[in-house]
Amino acid sequence: MTTATQVPFVDLRAQYEQIRTDVDRAMRQVIDRGDFIHGSAVARFESDFAAYIGVSHAIGVGNGGDAIELALRAFDVGPGDEVITAANTFIATVLAISATGARPVLVDMDRESYTIDPAAIGAAVTPRTRAIVPVHLYGQPADIEAVLAVASRHNLVVIEDAAQAHGARVSGRRAGAFGHAAAFSFYPSKNLGAYGDAGIVVTNDGRAAEKLRLLGNYGQRVKYEHAVEGRNSRLDTMQAAVLAVKLPHLDRWNAARRAHAETYRARLLRRVHTPATRSGVEHVFHLYVIETEQRDRLREKLSERGVHTGIHYPVPVHLQDAYASLGYRTGAFPATEAAAKRMLSLPMYAELTEEQIDYVCSAINV
Repeated sequence: MTTATQVPFVDLRAQYEQIRTDVDRAMRQVIDRGDFIHGSAVARFESDFAAYIGVSHAIGVGNGGDAIELALRAFDVGPGDEVITAANTFIATVLAISATGARPVLVDMDRESYTIDPAAIGAAVTPRTRAIVPVHLYGQPADIEAVLAVASRHNLVVIEDAAQAHGARVSGRRAGAFGHAAAFSFYPSKNLGAYGDAGIVVTNDGRAAEKLRLLGNYGQRVKYEHAVEGRNSRLDTMQAAVLAVKLPHLDRWNAARRAHAETYRARLLRRVHTPATRSGVEHVFHLYVIETEQRDRLREKLSERGVHTGIHYPVPVHLQDAYASLGYRTGAFPATEAAAKRMLSLPMYAELTEEQIDYVCSAINV
């Protein structure tokens, strides 16, 4: 191994080569039918994904951010409300809350799992709190039973942000099957990724499902008859066709990610801090995140050796200029801020080879 791009952070082409024939056929069928908007592949994938998660309804939308926003709106969250979520999430989670007109309220993470701290949620509840958006971050489900207990005590809506947790389980149940609804992103690099932007909301609530279909399609029940103020956020038929091809492979791909994570853990133990998996949880390792005090120096060294890495996320949401109005200051969320300075994401995708992992670990251990 000598090239500068020998271990990419994500290799989407490697996955495509495995399923090229089926993907190409599915895309060609959409073109042949010409049903590009709300085509038959959308309904088929929605049905397949609902069955996979173990819920009654799945409603395709334009992207993962829209999925969170529209799920909140389907449960009547809006101006004057507060919505609690994790300080260490990607900003899209918080932007989706803001888009409803509600005020985001951030809380710190659990230091070991990187997921939202349920005790901090309880402490943040006020009379204006309407909902909680727990984030299943990096592929590890949050402590959803504890989150639901807080929600039950205060009569709050729970919308799971499962954008990084396709196929993950808690006590045998899929992430996304616990809350009032759950939002998924199918951004291309996700464990289940489309070939562009795409998202979906899943729920067991029939009323919410009906409202979601209205909200994402201009608010119309039939063409040109608009029941609510909706907008255009629809799952593209071509993307649905691709996702339908990929879904049957997801559990196998996730198993490969877990195997890669275990290899990383065994070879990096005592060299860097490796991620922990909560008891009773089936992690799907959307990202494999290590921690080290020498993060930036290590990243540079790996880059010099042709290993591509990522940082998720270097500037926490509460310290972004976009959310200065929330009034949080440095020190507000110590666990989140400490991790942001130390975390480094290593290459992680199902098609990684043993040779590539060996090379990454050897470069870290030099």
